[in-house]
Amino acid sequence: MSTLLSRAYLLRKMLGFGIVLAAIALVIQLLWQRVGLGGPAVNGALAGGLVAAAATALGTIPVLLSQRLSERTQDTLFGFGAGVMLAASAFSLVVPGIAAAQSQGAGPWQAGMTVGASILLGAALLLLLDRVLPHEHFIKGVEGPQALALRRAWLFVFAIALHNLPEGLAIGVAFAGTDPTSAGALATGIAIQDLPEGLVVAAALLAVGYSRLLSVGLGMASGLVEPVGAVFGAAVVSHSAALLPWGLGFAAGAMLFVISHEIIPESHRKGHEVYATGGLMVGFVIMMVLDTALG
Repeated sequence: MSTLLSRAYLLRKMLGFGIVLAAIALVIQLLWQRVGLGGPAVNGALAGGLVAAAATALGTIPVLLSQRLSERTQDTLFGFGAGVMLAASAFSLVVPGIAAAQSQGAGPWQAGMTVGASILLGAALLLLLDRVLPHEHFIKGVEGPQALALRRAWLFVFAIALHNLPEGLAIGVAFAGTDPTSAGALATGIAIQDLPEGLVVAAALLAVGYSRLLSVGLGMASGLVEPVGAVFGAAVVSHSAALLPWGLGFAAGAMLFVISHEIIPESHRKGHEVYATGGLMVGFVIMMVLDTALG
């Protein structure tokens, strides 16, 4: 009987979370349209970012109803997310970035060097944020200045924000610089990746001692940085067409940094490298098919 009551309580909480998130998304969209901010690219980026945030929130819900994920499952999902982001970086950002540079008159070498330089700039910014902002990894623990003075929940929030910011930027830059179909494919792929990501984030928070509701709440909130990053990326690139190759490469570099610095190391520390690599391969192929078929 107590188990049934507990499940009913969790279902009510889950429904409440869903209603609140849907209401927030609806209010943001209505206000945005009401004040007439942005053009089609920025509005599309906002919609894509909100879809990604909703996918992250949806992915956390099983944590309300189920037991903790096994470490092997978590590592497999980490690998899946890394594969999706790798394919998105290559097919949705780097290749269109080189094409955009060439369409603006750059030769093959100049286009490649432009996008290459912007990739390094994106990675360098994420490295700077990684060094400056105190945050906590799921396995490595606390990093950053004065980290011990902050509550561990907020350290996780900083880490999650660092992880999701490049995804939001990528969505925004894609809507500003590529055709809507290709941008939609990228946003769809990131949303698919965000489903297991939200699950892994909430499960990892639960595993290190947070309450079930707080873990789910923080997991849901972690996706909110994506529409912010999407709008920012679209607004900057829409301001000047010359920034498009730089913006696409910058977003790719930021995503590649997160893949190499955060996701892959996290998925390989507990002896589940084969499962993590399998997840990466599957995620890469799914995103590649989405991008090439829809784009």
